[in-house]
Amino acid sequence: MTSPHSPSTPSDPWAAPPAASTPSDPWAAPPAGPYPPYAPYPYEPEPPYVSPPLPYHRLALVTGRHRWWRPVAGTALVLGGAVAAALLVLLGAEIAGAALGKPVDKDGLRVWGGIGQMAQGLLSLALLLPVVFLAARWVQRRPGGTVSSVVGRLRWDWLVRCLLLALPLVAASLGVMLLLPGASGDGTDDMVWAGLPDFLLGLAMVCVLVPFQAAAEEYVFRGWLTQAVGAWCRSPWVAILPQAPLFAAAHGWGTPWGFLDLVVFALVTGVLTLRTGGLEAAIGLHVISNLLAMGLSAAIAGALASDETAADMDAVSVCVDVVMICGYAALVLWWAGRRKVEAVGTGRTADDGDDR
Repeated sequence: MTSPHSPSTPSDPWAAPPAASTPSDPWAAPPAGPYPPYAPYPYEPEPPYVSPPLPYHRLALVTGRHRWWRPVAGTALVLGGAVAAALLVLLGAEIAGAALGKPVDKDGLRVWGGIGQMAQGLLSLALLLPVVFLAARWVQRRPGGTVSSVVGRLRWDWLVRCLLLALPLVAASLGVMLLLPGASGDGTDDMVWAGLPDFLLGLAMVCVLVPFQAAAEEYVFRGWLTQAVGAWCRSPWVAILPQAPLFAAAHGWGTPWGFLDLVVFALVTGVLTLRTGGLEAAIGLHVISNLLAMGLSAAIAGALASDETAADMDAVSVCVDVVMICGYAALVLWWAGRRKVEAVGTGRTADDGDDR
């Protein structure tokens, strides 16, 4: 009998283990045959920047690509574009004038007469429209439509309403000014009918070019300059202040009263732009004011050739004009409140899938 304390026979340490307990060799060669397809590393692109709703003067930040130098570079592009547009129109006029045999003045430039000279000036300003859009797109890397409004486009229905609202007010103020004596006290006795052909030609030129000229000025001053300053400053008042004296200075220096009138116009339309979230109200008043004033000038012999602008207004005319401007602003703000016109946005409409 074997004692329980007797040593048992040990198993052979060199024997192979049972097959069932043999683990797979992690260093074994892979089996022959086709390998499974390569699984690429999962890459998730960075989600696009989503801008919060912004007021109009801050829309330069809508894409998240703002850098401190972009407003400066964009403003330089707008100024360079203004010079280039003026030179391009002048060159075109000289070439066309030479082909048509137009006479030459003492400066060696072709003479086109009052209507032609006014057309050149209006066209030079109108060409600033694409310049502003390109500055927003190329320099600030944002949709050009964000200069128009907080929805990324011009709101045509609201623009038409503003035009209709401005028409009777501007017509009434212009009528009152015509009844007032002039600065020299001679009234309107020196007005001479331009003749039907010249009137129709001048009126056609005004109707074609003035809407673009007036809109271009709004895009430059109430649009680009306001948003350029607004890219740095949160305060809307700081954003709209610089453009006002610059707008007045761009019309030349006439009288202190005329300069004041232009500053008031720029400040009031700047407030309307911010409160309504777009340029429509400012464009409406500017277009109607210029259309009626220049349309009336087309009926007066030599009036379109005059160098006088709103900067040459006298004190009484300025008082009438300021009352009209403030009345228009009050009605626009009231109407915008009733229609719930958007004053903040992301630069695109809810169903807008493209950059405008």
